[in-house]
Amino acid sequence: MSLIAQLPVLPIIIPLVAAPLTLLLPKPRLPWVWASVVAWVTFAACAWLLATVASTGMISYHLGDWAPPLGIEYRVDLANALVLFLVSGVAALVFAFSYHSVRAEVDAAQTPLFYGAMLICLTGLLGVTITGDAFNVFVFLEISSLSTYALVAMGARRDRRALTAAFNYLVMGTIGATFFVIGIGLLYQATGTLNMADLHERLIGQDNRMVQAGFAFIVVGIGLKLAMFPLHLWLPNAYTYAPSAVSAFLAATATKVAVYVLIRFFFSVFNFDFAFIGAAFTYVLLPLGIAGMFIASLAAVFQDDVKRLLAYSSVGQIGYMLLGLSFATVEGLTASLVHVFNHALMKGALFMAVACVVLRAGSHSINAFAGLGKRMPVTTWAIILSGLSLIGVPLTVGFVSKWYLLDAAFSSGHGYSGFLIVASSLIALLYVGRLAEVMLLREPPSEGKYAFPAKEAPLAMLIPMWVLVIANIYFGIRTDLTGGIAQRAAEALMLTAGGAP
Repeated sequence: MSLIAQLPVLPIIIPLVAAPLTLLLPKPRLPWVWASVVAWVTFAACAWLLATVASTGMISYHLGDWAPPLGIEYRVDLANALVLFLVSGVAALVFAFSYHSVRAEVDAAQTPLFYGAMLICLTGLLGVTITGDAFNVFVFLEISSLSTYALVAMGARRDRRALTAAFNYLVMGTIGATFFVIGIGLLYQATGTLNMADLHERLIGQDNRMVQAGFAFIVVGIGLKLAMFPLHLWLPNAYTYAPSAVSAFLAATATKVAVYVLIRFFFSVFNFDFAFIGAAFTYVLLPLGIAGMFIASLAAVFQDDVKRLLAYSSVGQIGYMLLGLSFATVEGLTASLVHVFNHALMKGALFMAVACVVLRAGSHSINAFAGLGKRMPVTTWAIILSGLSLIGVPLTVGFVSKWYLLDAAFSSGHGYSGFLIVASSLIALLYVGRLAEVMLLREPPSEGKYAFPAKEAPLAMLIPMWVLVIANIYFGIRTDLTGGIAQRAAEALMLTAGGAP
């Protein structure tokens, strides 16, 4: 069989096979080199897959040549091809970035384990995205989650609170997974199938209590995984105390994949014929999205730890994604998909920049950023440009996201939401402005625990970070690339769900 015919399975097989081999490599550099090469090869496969789907249409891959719904299917359309491209691309940059940061923050004896767990986490996230089987979504979610718990706990070398954060994450993640698998079980009881395309067909006309309960369990379970307000309480500590490379990877990928899963179930498994779908848009996603936009963003303003500040900001940004989804229109779904992509670029760059500061300062307290413009100007400008993107300044991806959201809000008759989007963006201006003031206007301390020599991070860290910073500007100008693919994906999803294309 040709390599092209096996293309859909490569993003799973490559990191899955490579992960245990990482444990056999001698420390400290070889595990990093091996994992980085694997991540880049995986990214090449995902980029190839996106190009193929964009030009030829949806791909259905049957594992073991067992045709669905009896066999497991990998089903790739534009929506998940875009997410695959995003996750693998961020992973490739984070792996390349991580060597010096991991060496400073993770015990040397755990280095092979660290990179092996990162590859397992990547496998899980890509598997969740590509599979067309509902139970396999649960399996891959747990694969990524279990490795993530271990990765967060490896931050204990620097701060023992990482162990508590990992345990809390484990408890909340287990509850979310339990809710999700109960929901899948109820749908299986109602239909007798786990293939998502087949589920969609067999659920038609089954608006009964079992299906309604299954939908509710799935929404709560995925809501925990994507840190939907107020189910987000695991996220701030997990991002704060995890090793900095892990924070950068998770902030840019994990919650985005969970948002994709929510979109997939809303539009590809259920459809607009179910009355509870409209109720979920109006009474769950819309109010919780708006609440997250404001409450989490306000919480970010008062944080004295930069990683925690960015973590609360992520909860607020997830609110934007849910808000666009709640409009239940092509424009709203397009805005959500665009923001999934764009927010990964912003947060990946910001957490990488924080990792550079942690390498030199040994802290992510906001006090360590005092006078950073004089000590680490290259890193400082990366933070400022990415922060401007987070606010939504023109010529950045943040502005593109806000523009799509505003267009969706007004075109769907939710004009008041447009004003709320602008108002919440002003809150982002407060916490980004506060950080910029500390870096640019304060004098660097000459003594004390926050004093450190004026020296930039190594080029191996600066180059991947600036690739993401430049991507924030490039995709802010070339809006046709992400916006065009997202719109085509949204139209296809909306057509499947029975909405107006």
